Amino acid sequence: MLTKVAFVVMLSFILSIVLGFLIIPFLKKKKLDQILNRYLEETHKKKSGTPTMGGIIFIVPTILIILFLLLLNIIELNYSLLIVIFTFLSYSLIGFIDDYLIIIKNNNNGLSESAKFVLQLFVAVIFFYLFMKAGNEPLLWIHTINLRLDIGWLYGLFILFVLVASSNAVNLTDGLDGLAGGLSIIAFLTFGIIAYDTGWLEGYESVALFCFALVGSILGFLVFNANPAKIFMGDTGSLALGATLGSIAIITRHELLLVLIGIVFVVETLSCIIQRTYYKFTKKRLFLMTPIHHSFEKKGWDEHDIVKLFWIIGLIASLFALTFGVII
Repeated sequence: MLTKVAFVVMLSFILSIVLGFLIIPFLKKKKLDQILNRYLEETHKKKSGTPTMGGIIFIVPTILIILFLLLLNIIELNYSLLIVIFTFLSYSLIGFIDDYLIIIKNNNNGLSESAKFVLQLFVAVIFFYLFMKAGNEPLLWIHTINLRLDIGWLYGLFILFVLVASSNAVNLTDGLDGLAGGLSIIAFLTFGIIAYDTGWLEGYESVALFCFALVGSILGFLVFNANPAKIFMGDTGSLALGATLGSIAIITRHELLLVLIGIVFVVETLSCIIQRTYYKFTKKRLFLMTPIHHSFEKKGWDEHDIVKLFWIIGLIASLFALTFGVII
């Protein structure tokens, strides 16, 4: 298995590097630039003119690698892998539409919040149907103490919440060079290990190798996205990464562990919810700016230091998750 993992990570990394060198000049030529947040024009002024839709750099290589592995019979096409790929591509399409509309309108108003939510919910409902059709029970598993809770129809609502929330959480975190990409590498590496340990899951090895292929592809993307970024992943990448994290957490029945593995994503999202709620009732802001990484910027922190701090937090949380949620 280790040989397969090394091969997949290496090949996906190389493919994403090659694609990055090809696609970045094309996006620049077409002037498909990221529209900067007007509240960050001073601190992010140097990022003006940076192309977006960079998620293509890790989406395409990941799918190509999976197809290559299927052709070589290294992995098998199974229901679990199909569900993950469906989620990955569906949410990337939603993100692509949003990015495209933002560029066309030349402002940050792409898909409306309601339209984006409806599309995300629509895909999540299809995911739920496919997941239950595979014969899965509506159970919440707490693996550390081997506790299984049958929550009936509430599990359907829970699945919808996990997919939509996780996709938006990564999207909100994607605000500094390399931040969401680095955290996603840590999260998918962790879930790759978890998936391979989930021997009872149909196609567990295929799902694990999908995670590792995505790790290699995102690593290649980071070559171009690390500060100073030459390209941003955009909603094309962030929505796809978040939803796919949620889908893998669901099919491996480690939904609750996702909160710990993605703790930075959770905190970033909560900061926005708290800020909105607090402002609604007091007309004052609790944080300098949300998502919370922008508050650190407002306090004068260097972007490199913020990203490194959040990466470390994500890594430590993932190690805890592996130790207490899987090994013990």
